[in-house]
Amino acid sequence: MTEVRVPTLGESVTEATVATWFKKPGDRVEADEMLCELETDKVTVEVPSPAAGTLAEIVANEGDTVGVDALLANISESGEAAAPAAPAAKSEAPAEAPAASGGSSVDVMVPTLGESVTEATVSTWFKKVGDTVAQDEMLCELETDKVSVEVPSPAAGTLTEILFDEGSTVEAGGKLGVIASGDGAAAAAPASAPAAAPAASSSTGKDVEHAPAAKKAMAEAGLSADQVQGSGRDGRIMKEDVAKAAAAAAAATSAAPAPAAAPRGPVNADDASREERVKMTRLRQTIARRLKDAQNTAAMLTTYNEVDMTEVMAIRNQYKDAFEKKHGVRMGFMSFFTKACVHALKEVPEVNAEIDGNEVVYKNYVHMGIAAGTPQGLVVPVLRDVDQKSFAEIEKEIGEKGRRARDGKLSMAEMQGGSFTISNGGVYGSLMSSPILNPPQSGILGMHKIQDRPMAINGKVEIRPMMYLALSYDHRIVDGKGAVTFLVRVKEALEDPRRLLMDI
Repeated sequence: MTEVRVPTLGESVTEATVATWFKKPGDRVEADEMLCELETDKVTVEVPSPAAGTLAEIVANEGDTVGVDALLANISESGEAAAPAAPAAKSEAPAEAPAASGGSSVDVMVPTLGESVTEATVSTWFKKVGDTVAQDEMLCELETDKVSVEVPSPAAGTLTEILFDEGSTVEAGGKLGVIASGDGAAAAAPASAPAAAPAASSSTGKDVEHAPAAKKAMAEAGLSADQVQGSGRDGRIMKEDVAKAAAAAAAATSAAPAPAAAPRGPVNADDASREERVKMTRLRQTIARRLKDAQNTAAMLTTYNEVDMTEVMAIRNQYKDAFEKKHGVRMGFMSFFTKACVHALKEVPEVNAEIDGNEVVYKNYVHMGIAAGTPQGLVVPVLRDVDQKSFAEIEKEIGEKGRRARDGKLSMAEMQGGSFTISNGGVYGSLMSSPILNPPQSGILGMHKIQDRPMAINGKVEIRPMMYLALSYDHRIVDGKGAVTFLVRVKEALEDPRRLLMDI
């Protein structure tokens, strides 16, 4: 008998509600097949079967509250009598075909996608049905809201089945395809190809039980199920889906639609023939949604200043060779700006805080988000506890996170938990801009291009390397005085870096 227990639910989360059981006692289950779905305050967690066998007993029913590591069910591994029922499970029967041909088969599964990420889009298949693959060779690439995930082959053999084509949405823990090894591998490929159709349609026509918390939220918001787009399994409506629908309804009634939301006007046939339509990636959709949410939620305002980069550039030129020789990393400007922001946040802590309901959460740490442009879009890796790190440690981590961001190798955990963000538009030549907040943060600093300009210095005109700085902030929590003070402290620290040593 194998026990099915509640997995780890996340930091500080100790209990969950059993939302839906996908199996009932007596059903045959395979290893890693989804048994049930748990719902916490923030995320939905799917519980896979730890072993193949028969679901003998369900201990925690739908609607029950369970703690971490609590017993959910028992699986009988000796219940071989249930094997004849396997053909009734339409999506499972094709998986046995390669074995009948004298070879063995291995399922290609969707890997863990990150905390609170339940689905991804198949962006690219590097192999096609019938191709021979080596163990750990890359089969396909998945794209989530933030990162790209490569799926390696779990075994050497022949790719005999692809269940989801490029552009399809897959769930965490779901099956992507089948690898067959042995003499019957090649013969199994044609037989397994049609299996994708029943697998894709096996969930259609099914009565979907929406999450209990979602039902309650819909009742409170006065919404019906047909007004909410479900993002859970089989279109199941989750609590966060209701929140999005309610926010969209409120925005629609409180303001006129923005020009960007208006339907596209008529296009003549000649122009239309020269256009190309490309579906937005999940990352781009998420960027668009989060940026618009920031504008709709925060009372966002931007204040500007300029900084003379003479002293920072002089220090960099004087010590860059010795710095790189000792620490193995080049000295850039980002470590100076990071340290200057840490210095300013000590004096103006509300810029490092966030609003939670009717409370302000002040953070006695600085987790710095560094916005980075990638071929896939903008991502913001987070450097944790930068207030405790040296210039060299900051430069090393910025370089390492930047490379992994460009390669799409960042995990979700590495892009969560930031308390303040720096965005450097200067690397693209931007002279002035107003950065948008990264919710739920209350401040973001925009750096820009360093440009020589004539400045009045002690009654004389001198040419100095100047940079415009922009601080966007949430006026609900940060007053104008605090925002200006923060930007002035950053300016002072950069124009006289000795202040950082003296902490003044």
